[in-house]
Amino acid sequence: MQNVKAVLLSAGQGSRLLPLTKDKPKCLLEIGGQTILGWQIEALRAAGVNEIVVIAGFRHDLMEAHLSALRSPGMTLRMHFNPFFRAGDNLSTCWLAGHEFTGNCLLINGDTLFSADLCRSLLKARAQAITVTVDHKDSYDDDDMKVSLDGGRLLDIGKTIDPHTVSGEAIGMIRFMGQGGEMFRRAVDHQIRTEHGLKKWYLSAVQELARQGQTHAHSISGMVWGEVDDHKDLRMATEMVSDPDFLSLKAAVA
Repeated sequence: MQNVKAVLLSAGQGSRLLPLTKDKPKCLLEIGGQTILGWQIEALRAAGVNEIVVIAGFRHDLMEAHLSALRSPGMTLRMHFNPFFRAGDNLSTCWLAGHEFTGNCLLINGDTLFSADLCRSLLKARAQAITVTVDHKDSYDDDDMKVSLDGGRLLDIGKTIDPHTVSGEAIGMIRFMGQGGEMFRRAVDHQIRTEHGLKKWYLSAVQELARQGQTHAHSISGMVWGEVDDHKDLRMATEMVSDPDFLSLKAAVA
């Protein structure tokens, strides 16, 4: 079986979910009887991912204890501690974890919930060095990570790109294949050396690569996923995991 690795960016606290995150990181909040991190790991396992690396920061002690409870035979589950999680954003987290982006690898935001079927869809997508997972809807707000596409090619990505060019939103899941991880690592290294680099998102590196014609998009329109940023998202996520479309993932957890 081909090794597939997933790197989960879970170092932050999640201040928009206070007071629930006062003493625990956002990814350890429970939704439908399982933590966000637990849902992610089970979906990845069900999709055939056999190595998971969790980048922890805030309350890393709780993360380590929870990961011990989530380990299962046939899957490698590791944790890296980012001691600078308060000083930088997730670009710096990716810089610290740059050595992990090798081979067939997924990079996933620690607050993105997704079904196992969605993950399988990305893993079966056409082989490209860098593939950004995107969804589509009728309108986009200021907080959406919007994308511009030309067919299957990603042209631009960001929250503030020209609204007339927006054709989807990135859901916080990227696949690297071949030299894709090394290309991303180099772009991350370049971006972190720029002014205010520590405060940038890793998608600034993806944007750099997109503008060089190095990235592609995979549509998951109609599939089940959700981002948990605030209390409204948390309520919606609770409803999502109780939806019949999520049953395949629930079966994996059972």
